[in-house]
Amino acid sequence: MKAKELRDRSDEELKSLSQQLERDLFGIRMKNFTSQLDDTSQLGKTRRDLARIALIRGERSRAAQKAGSES
Repeated sequence: MKAKELRDRSDEELKSLSQQLERDLFGIRMKNFTSQLDDTSQLGKTRRDLARIALIRGERSRAAQKAGSES
């Protein structure tokens, strides 16, 4: 997922997507542990997507705090 695509989503969508990716990551880790995972690059891709979402959510919360303190 690209950061631009994620920035176009609402906070609620990002939260639900983050929760879904965390569940997917758990499943991917278990498949990797049991040697059932064919594409091991999924681990890194999913972790990076989660990090992008966390970054965007953090940026938005800091921007909201800054806007609230300026008023």
